[in-house]
Amino acid sequence: MLSTKHLIFLEVARQKSFTKASQVLFLSQPAISKNIQSLENDYKSKLFERQGLKIALTPTGKLLYERLLDVKNIQDQVDFEISFLKDKLLAKGMLRLGASTTVALYILPRILSAFHKQYPEVEINLLNRNSESVLEALLQKNINLGIVEGPGNTKNVEYLPFLTDKVVPVCNSRSSLAHKKISSIKELPAIPVVLREKGSGTLAALSQSLEAHKIKISDLNVKVRLGGTEALKNFLLEADCLGFLPQRAIIKELAANELSEVQIQNLEITRHFYFIQRKGESINELNKAFIAFARTIYNQQL
Repeated sequence: MLSTKHLIFLEVARQKSFTKASQVLFLSQPAISKNIQSLENDYKSKLFERQGLKIALTPTGKLLYERLLDVKNIQDQVDFEISFLKDKLLAKGMLRLGASTTVALYILPRILSAFHKQYPEVEINLLNRNSESVLEALLQKNINLGIVEGPGNTKNVEYLPFLTDKVVPVCNSRSSLAHKKISSIKELPAIPVVLREKGSGTLAALSQSLEAHKIKISDLNVKVRLGGTEALKNFLLEADCLGFLPQRAIIKELAANELSEVQIQNLEITRHFYFIQRKGESINELNKAFIAFARTIYNQQL
């Protein structure tokens, strides 16, 4: 079992801040500092160094952080497996999950709710970022399982198929573009568009589809770039631009006639979601249970 000092160190390293760690752990900042100082005395080495107003891990601190993450992951896995053998309903563990925006907002809530009912003692921690950030969090061991658009070509990551999603061009129902059928995809660069930020899976899927028609993102008349599906959707509700959004994200807006789908001939934007895990690690039984559960729930809802 990891000591309290080690758990505090992990949180400070994760947050890169004594103040933020104290807020997350509900401990005073002096208590946080005292535990870190005690740990530094144990190892006879500095674990953090100040860089202006920020802190960073020293080489010793970085080594300790990486090793403790491995220990924490093993500890969580053992806790789940042993408690699962005793009583499935009382199985304990920590599901450290990361998901791209579309999955986190429109696919996971129902799955997580059902999973929590089946495993009420499992703590769920969800990181909601774009696909690029989720992959980075997995590689840095801040999460143990991710769901992203892909597949990518990162060699030390294993990609497991999950589900398929469609991205559609939409605009405000009051726009002159509403219900218009664009007969040629070559007309697209003349239309004002709003796009997601770099690193977004939605943007990557759009880019890939356009490249099949020899059109680059840089060829488009991009007026605004926004971070997040909801931000883009809310912007489109007020602006006279064309946007590209996951079909699952705009079901209500289409039904209420707030947004309209714009037909663009020969433009099909399909993306595939994948579970991602670090390759080469021992099989995490909690991850395996969640993946199987998520696939079952999704199939039941088709």
